[in-house]
Amino acid sequence: MILKHLSILNYKNLAEVELSLSPKINCFLGDNGMGKTNLLDAVYYLSFCKSHSNPIDSQVIQHDADICMIQGKYEFADGNEEEIYCALKRRQKKQFKRNKKQYDKLSAHIGFIPLVMISPADNELIMGGSEERRLFMDVGISQFDKLYLQSLVRYNNALQQRNALLKQDNIDISLLELWEETMIEEGIAIFEKRKLFIEDLTSIFHDFYTAISHSKESISLEYSSQLNGNTFKERLLDARKRDMILGHTTVGVHRDELEMMIDGYPIKKDGSQGQKKTYFVSLKLAQFQFLSKKSNTKPILVLDDIFDRLDETRVKEIIRLVSGDDFGQIFISDTNRQSLDRILQPFNNNYHLYSVVNGEIQPINN
Repeated sequence: MILKHLSILNYKNLAEVELSLSPKINCFLGDNGMGKTNLLDAVYYLSFCKSHSNPIDSQVIQHDADICMIQGKYEFADGNEEEIYCALKRRQKKQFKRNKKQYDKLSAHIGFIPLVMISPADNELIMGGSEERRLFMDVGISQFDKLYLQSLVRYNNALQQRNALLKQDNIDISLLELWEETMIEEGIAIFEKRKLFIEDLTSIFHDFYTAISHSKESISLEYSSQLNGNTFKERLLDARKRDMILGHTTVGVHRDELEMMIDGYPIKKDGSQGQKKTYFVSLKLAQFQFLSKKSNTKPILVLDDIFDRLDETRVKEIIRLVSGDDFGQIFISDTNRQSLDRILQPFNNNYHLYSVVNGEIQPINN
């Protein structure tokens, strides 16, 4: 699957963009703040119905505009073509269409255009709170498992309703039990699928880390959950009185954690900058390979300014890996033309190179 053509209107600082794209490598060169990341974010938006960096939709509309639009034309391995269109107007509902037909639910689109994005923000996978690591698992699984996404939506709704009841003075126990039943059913399904995901991902992740780092560092991922070895129903019931006092739910998959270790210690505390970056890059590449097998198509890979603070050996190894047949269409941004030229050497001119200056994007001759 490839993105053949991209049209953008008033998306952040990108006033008007029309690009016919390479089926292999598309590189965007420019200083920080020029719009490289915004272009890649627009590609991300077409896959996930939302921005990678802006949780509020209205923030992606250019300041002096009332509407923004993103349109992508895709070609699949069987030759089938699809058009994805998104329009955002201030104070109006977002439009998201596939071949001019609007989705009833945006969740129905997730996984149709599989994509993995790697950016400096992924450092939060290591340094951020547990919600960042749960999000990593949720995004990874939801792109190939619709039932998982439905379970996640139902669980979070039941959790929200239970928390609202816990804050009341006179709690309707029968209603509380109803929401708890939903949490238990969906929570068990989420737990089982997260557990399998991490088990399958770990060996792939280990292979990528070893290849990129050329080291014998011992790395590991461990999925930690209150449901592991415990009956969710009993734990939820045992915690009910405490939860009533606290006013929120203290037991469930919304408190799951993904332990990230290096040489037996948490990488969050003991890893160097290079190790941490290699760790999350390897984790995302493992997610890509896992998703590629599960979805039977090569996802789009987006590499946003990830080569800074990595030594030459690690950069070369990442490029060697992604230039192989296991990877399809790739989008890359960088600030340094010299380093970008080195990155592009293995691709034998099978790429498009663009200059990005103040939101204007122009092709550069190879």
